[in-house]
Amino acid sequence: MAGTGRHAAEDLTARARIRDAALELFATRGVRGTTIRGVAEAAGVSPGLVQHHFGTKQGLREACDDYVMQSIRTLKSQALEEGSSDPGFLPAIVRGSEPLRRYLARALVEGSPGAARLFDDAVAMTREMMESPPPGILKPATTDLHAYTVAMASLSFGVIALHEHLSRALGADILSPEGYPRLARALVEVFVDNILSPELVERAMEAFDDLEGRPARDGGDHA
Repeated sequence: MAGTGRHAAEDLTARARIRDAALELFATRGVRGTTIRGVAEAAGVSPGLVQHHFGTKQGLREACDDYVMQSIRTLKSQALEEGSSDPGFLPAIVRGSEPLRRYLARALVEGSPGAARLFDDAVAMTREMMESPPPGILKPATTDLHAYTVAMASLSFGVIALHEHLSRALGADILSPEGYPRLARALVEVFVDNILSPELVERAMEAFDDLEGRPARDGGDHA
């Protein structure tokens, strides 16, 4: 029994090494440029072991998608719960999650079904958070929560998808721990700033109502 347990632990370790190697290769080479043999070589295992754990390259990609989405969910939850009490927690997350950001960046620009699922999962996760906000997050005043959460997810994923342009404009790789803080700081400021005057919001909402064929507003609260 002890031997069986040791073998199981080694098996799990090999699976994690394969997954991590695949994450890096999918991020740098894309799906087309990544092979089972290449993943096996990077993980230090045989191609047969990769197939044993994941079956096909598609199965490996799906496993990476699942791992990335679950990791993002866990990290966001931990950041909200522990980030406010431990100053060193968020920097550690930023450094440790760089492979996830690079994987997402490649997946989003490739436009694969897996990328669509990742985005849809992010929308669902954001909606869950907005419906029952954790400490530090305010419940939005909106009549269309789904559109609100889609917009929220698009901000996060859009930054990653446009990372090459953002990095060029800021002069630093915004996916790296060194380049990320400047952009992240600006995004936080965007979320807390009241940029539009009430009058401009009123006119914008009236214009949107007109485009959608809704009755004219009488003024007042537009939440």
